[in-house]
Amino acid sequence: MNKRLKCLFLIVFSLVYIQDRGLAQEVLETGSIKPMPLEWIDKDTHHKVIRLTRKAGANASFYFHNNPFIGNKMVFYSTDSSGKQINSVDLETLKIEQITNWKTPMAGEIVSAKSKEVFYQIKDSVFATHIDSKKTRLVYVFPADFKASISTLNVDGTVLAGRYSSGEKEKEILKQHPEKSQFFNRIFDAKIPNTLFTVNTVTGKLNKIHTENTWLGHVQFSPTVPNLLMFCHEGPWHKVDRIWTIDINSRKVKSMHKRTVDMEIAGHEFFSPDGKFIWYDLQVPRSVTFYLAATDVISGEEKKYSLSRDEWSIHYNVSKDQKLFAGDGGDPGQVAKAADGRWIYLFHPNGDKLRSERLVNMKHHGYKLEPNVHFSPDGKWIIFRANFEGESQVYAVEIEKSKF
Repeated sequence: MNKRLKCLFLIVFSLVYIQDRGLAQEVLETGSIKPMPLEWIDKDTHHKVIRLTRKAGANASFYFHNNPFIGNKMVFYSTDSSGKQINSVDLETLKIEQITNWKTPMAGEIVSAKSKEVFYQIKDSVFATHIDSKKTRLVYVFPADFKASISTLNVDGTVLAGRYSSGEKEKEILKQHPEKSQFFNRIFDAKIPNTLFTVNTVTGKLNKIHTENTWLGHVQFSPTVPNLLMFCHEGPWHKVDRIWTIDINSRKVKSMHKRTVDMEIAGHEFFSPDGKFIWYDLQVPRSVTFYLAATDVISGEEKKYSLSRDEWSIHYNVSKDQKLFAGDGGDPGQVAKAADGRWIYLFHPNGDKLRSERLVNMKHHGYKLEPNVHFSPDGKWIIFRANFEGESQVYAVEIEKSKF
């Protein structure tokens, strides 16, 4: 091929014309320029990437197991001149609306698809704001002797839950040792009493349902069973049987996975959309053999899919029809020590293995910010956050490969 024809070929190859938008899209290395265009084709994967958070300031999506969707709107956080606020973006029109307008810092990543409200906490008070009307109501105020934080809402929208750490010891550890590498083992070793609690959103009644002298976390309600709550024994994963459930009515506690060999780890657990399984990262032993595994919530039966070291991801997620999985990859500093793991992945079950497809090259992303993948409500996109433009933004990559 002569130079002229080769040049012409590269020009044609580098443009994809999107009929419904009438836009020409460049084929680019993701994160290679700052800023990136609002839409582009990842040159390494040939999948279309779009920026969802088209507003000033840093923007961040929800943690991987916190549902951010109400209908076709996605709730996210923005941080700009007005401070940290909750917003929504219509995934069809990409129209952004600001939901809150508080001057005081807020926390919480909880939505109710049923009531179309976003729940969040400011100091000791829990509020809920409707994403359409923006009407805000006070849900609950924690008593002076129980300053706790909410983490999750049940499927009925009637019960909030979270965990409470007794005394000031944990706060003091976090104050003196703010980095995770500094505080993680210290909090675990301190054996501080932790309590799981619920708050009825209708009556305002607080119930303390379970207490242990250990660090508890990752509190999540089942997406289908209103009284089933999952939690974990936090700390070094190779030292704990991490994943548990509790019936908030009977208070019955049940282990979801027990270690089988020394240094085995399991964690970053999440419910399947139908609530029948709890999925988790399983390594037998740590940093050697990698699986995405699941436990049947009722029977306790387990299943697992194997992955390679480079395919391992910090977090995984599953599509609504449970036919596909997604992962956010990891850099060489993560537990898998992957040499080439900085990708947004799509996984196809194939027997007892997962077949991977790379969707976005994340080599310009700093993995101290975890991407936290979500499937879009229509199942056509993987949504993630990244800082390859210099600050945190939220993006979506199309699962179907772009056609040239």
